[in-house]
Amino acid sequence: MIYLDNAATSFPKPEPVYQAMDRFARTSLANPGRAGHRMALAAEKMLDDTRHRLNQLFGGRAPERWILTHNCTDGLNLALKGLIQHGDHVVTTDLEHNSVSRPLRALEKTGVISLTRVASTQGYVDAEAIRAALEPKTTLVVMTHASNVLGTVQPIETIASLVREAGAFFLVDAAQSAGVVPINLDATPIDLLAFPGHKSLYGPTGTGALYVGPRTDGKIRPWREGGTGGDSSSETQPSLLPYLLEGGTPNVLGASGLAAGIDWVMERGPDVLRNHEVSLLQQVVDWAERSEAWGIAGRWDPATHVGALSLVAPEGLTPQDLGSILDVSFGIAVRPGLHCAPYIHRALHTFPDGTLRLSPGPFTTSQQIDRFVEALTEITAGVL
Repeated sequence: MIYLDNAATSFPKPEPVYQAMDRFARTSLANPGRAGHRMALAAEKMLDDTRHRLNQLFGGRAPERWILTHNCTDGLNLALKGLIQHGDHVVTTDLEHNSVSRPLRALEKTGVISLTRVASTQGYVDAEAIRAALEPKTTLVVMTHASNVLGTVQPIETIASLVREAGAFFLVDAAQSAGVVPINLDATPIDLLAFPGHKSLYGPTGTGALYVGPRTDGKIRPWREGGTGGDSSSETQPSLLPYLLEGGTPNVLGASGLAAGIDWVMERGPDVLRNHEVSLLQQVVDWAERSEAWGIAGRWDPATHVGALSLVAPEGLTPQDLGSILDVSFGIAVRPGLHCAPYIHRALHTFPDGTLRLSPGPFTTSQQIDRFVEALTEITAGVL
């Protein structure tokens, strides 16, 4: 199988990730607890070590500000439903994944918030358009760092500064950027940062993190409440981070793999990993530009792009048909459809069929991309 669906989840994982999880599962897979037996203490230490690695990679204020989540959706919901209050005005964009769009739309429909959705242009959001959308009642701006449909990287550094000047909170969905685009929380005024562990941090599914910045202290409420492995006496969720937002037994086995994945990223560097993926996409862009039948969704700029690219299929071929043919006849895995981001597909006029998205990873080769292009050429020749 030629796997070109890394924007959904990375595969394969680096070998150290498999090794770390196997070793941890065989020796230390207990329920973490600060006052428990040695295996429970080892499990607790694994969680702490993972937080330290996250804090080091992203320049956070302190390890305890890293909430270990089930995935990026979990982290985004923790942030949105923990921070938003009745009467708030929220600003977002048309690039967002349903992990952002659906909870915000639900809150808007029930009258909890008013919502402004800023339009992008060819996959990019203008910082001045965000500024123009801000109102006196704006309490939160939430947006993606890199589009999961188009791979376009947004100017979050500029936007973060203007949101801070307006006194609002800034929540960034880094699902497609964490691990391949440098993010420095010490230098960029981001209040909340959410991402999965299973994409470009190369951990397993069921892992993720939410960074909770100091400005949210005393303002964010727990969305999940339950046991913490520490303070069992409190009648309500403990106020101490990270336990305030980490109710329930954590995925300690997943954290062991995530920690190994973070180490692997730090050894190589996000820029090196991104450049490899973008250079592979350049092969596809060059082919599409020579083709009369195929198109690229969004503006292609290698300097502001991650390793995801959407192709617009020629007339007579749906992305779903193409995805099936590539899988069955050529052994190539891609992602057709709307990619859980219907608003941007409506803006691109690719709704309801969507596009054909490919997303190489660190182990994808130039030869595999050549094979993908050859397959599309063969399919096109047989239909058109």
